[in-house]
Amino acid sequence: MSDHTVKAFDKDLSDLGSKIAEMGGIAEKMLTDSIDALLRLDVDLARATVACDPRLDALEREVEERAVLILARRQPMGIDLREIVAAMRIASDLERVGDLAKNIGKRTINLGPETRLPRATVGLRHMGQLAALQLKDVLDAYAQRDLERAKSVWMRDAEIDALEDSVFRDLLTFMMEDPRNITSCTHLLFCSKNVERVGDHATNIAETVHYIVTGSNLPVDRPKG
Repeated sequence: MSDHTVKAFDKDLSDLGSKIAEMGGIAEKMLTDSIDALLRLDVDLARATVACDPRLDALEREVEERAVLILARRQPMGIDLREIVAAMRIASDLERVGDLAKNIGKRTINLGPETRLPRATVGLRHMGQLAALQLKDVLDAYAQRDLERAKSVWMRDAEIDALEDSVFRDLLTFMMEDPRNITSCTHLLFCSKNVERVGDHATNIAETVHYIVTGSNLPVDRPKG
């Protein structure tokens, strides 16, 4: 392979990495903004979060199109092939994180600013903080190809699962205490599930980082609470 071809291929991979970094930044902001909007019942911030989603969708399409072109033109093998496959996987996970944050934003809009939020939102806030940290750590692990950091994210998934169980129980109690709370608590249950799913996508990315670095997959069963 000529030096020119090698440089062109390196630039292709670098461009893919830049798109993933941009997606990661948008997904992180959407997640934190959606949680803040929910806990403050800030409808304007919720709408702004929802409005970010089309950009994330467009970036995912760009990553996929570029990756397919690189595969067709370069026919890479080994770690180069894994890098391209991984970029498509991670782009898909980040797009789903954006969808989950958008869903939280939409439910915040439905709740409206006059809703009385139950004490369970303390657990929901903690879930959101953990999920945001998981997402940040795994994106750093991807950027640095840091296998140990990726494994740490994979191992910590059970923490968010356990918190989701606690939030579920609290919300159920709140609904039983007063049936008028059922509608708002149902929205919060879905929000809690969305945050838990963000943790799952962070774990998926951790598995992809492991695949890039080692060429092998982590065990099928991830740690669970």
